[in-house]
Amino acid sequence: MLALGVAAQAAGTLVVTAPALLIPHLHAQGTTLAQAGLLAAAPTAGMVLTLIAWGAVTDRTGERVVIAGGLVLTTLAVSGAWAVGDDPVLLGVAFLLAGMTSASTNAASGRVVVGWFPKERRGLAMGIRQMSQPLGVTLAAVTVPQLAEGDGVRAALVLPVVLCAVLAVLCAVGIVDPPRPARAAARTGEAADPVPTANPYRSTGFLWRIHAVSVLLVVPQFTLSTYGLVWLVGLGWSTPAAGLLVGAAQFVGAVGRILVGVWSDRVASRVGPLRIVALSAAVVMAVLALVDVTHLPAAAVVLVIATSVTVADNGLAYTSVAEAAGPTWSGRALGAQNTGQFIAASAVGPGIGALVGLVGFAGSFLLVAALPVLALPLVPRADRSHD
Repeated sequence: MLALGVAAQAAGTLVVTAPALLIPHLHAQGTTLAQAGLLAAAPTAGMVLTLIAWGAVTDRTGERVVIAGGLVLTTLAVSGAWAVGDDPVLLGVAFLLAGMTSASTNAASGRVVVGWFPKERRGLAMGIRQMSQPLGVTLAAVTVPQLAEGDGVRAALVLPVVLCAVLAVLCAVGIVDPPRPARAAARTGEAADPVPTANPYRSTGFLWRIHAVSVLLVVPQFTLSTYGLVWLVGLGWSTPAAGLLVGAAQFVGAVGRILVGVWSDRVASRVGPLRIVALSAAVVMAVLALVDVTHLPAAAVVLVIATSVTVADNGLAYTSVAEAAGPTWSGRALGAQNTGQFIAASAVGPGIGALVGLVGFAGSFLLVAALPVLALPLVPRADRSHD
C-alpha cells in the first residue's frame, strides 16, 4: 500500500511539476517569465478547485477507486496537453484539467498510509510517502528540460502520460482500502470504538493553525522547485546540468523527509519538529539571498540544503492533520490542507516571477525567508490526535 501510494503521488507530482520545468524552453521562444510562470501555475490552480471534493469522495467511497480513477483521468488530461503541442492557451487549459484530476492522489494516498500504519510508526511511513513529491520533481527535473530543449513540449509529456496510465492499472489491482473502525467491528462482531464524527474545525483551532503554517512554509518550497532551475541558469549553468542538480536536490529532500518522520516518531511529536523546520527554512532562504549577492561558488551546495529543508515540513504537517481530523474527516481535512498549500503555490509562479523582475533573485529569496518567521508563532504547542 505504501509503495503504490508513493508511486501514485509521484506520478501526480510529475504532472504538476512538468510545466514549471518548461519555463526555460518557453522563455527562449519569446514567452515572458511572468507568462511562463502563469502557465506553470495552471496545474496547481486546477488542484485547488478539486482537492476538497476529492477528499470528500475518498471519505465516502474509499481510496482505491479515487486513486485509480483519478490517474485514468489524469492520463487523458496530459494526453490532451500532448495533442495541443506548443499552443500556450490550449496548453494552459490542458494543464489546468491535469491538475484537477491529479489532485485525486493527494488526499487518498495519504489516507492509505494513515489507515494501514499505527501511530508509533506513522511518522516514518508518512515520511516515506512524502518522498513522492520530491521524487516526482526529481523525475521531472532530469527529463522535462532536456526533452523540451531537444524535441519540444510534446516529447517532454510522453513520460507523464505513460507513467499515469501504468499506475492507474497497478493501483486498481493492488490497492486495498484500509480497515475503518466501523467496518472492522462489523467483520468481527465486536462493538466499534467511538469514532469522532463531529466537525473538528469547530471544536478547536488546531487544524486551522496547521493549515496556515503550511501555507506559509510552502512558498519557499515552490519558489525553489519552480525557479531553482532558472536561478542556476542565470548563474551560468547549462540547462541540462541545472536540471540534474535540481533533481539531485529533490532526491536529497526526499530522504530528509524520512529522517524527519523518524524524528517525530521518536520524540512522539509532530509540532515540535515542525517548529524547528520552520526556523531552518527562514535561515536557508536568507543564505540563498547572500549567495546570489556575493556570487559565492557554493551555490549548488546551498541550493541542495535549502531544497531539503524547505520540503521537510510537509510530512509532519500532513500527518498531524490526519491524526487531528480522525478517520471520518481526514479525507476532507487533507484536501483542505493541500488546497491551502496549492493556492499559495499557484501564486508562486507568476508572483515570484514578477518579483524577480522587480528586485532580483536575492531580494526575492530574502522576502520569501520572512514567511517561515511569520509561521513560527502559529505552530501549536502540543499535538492533537484521535488515535
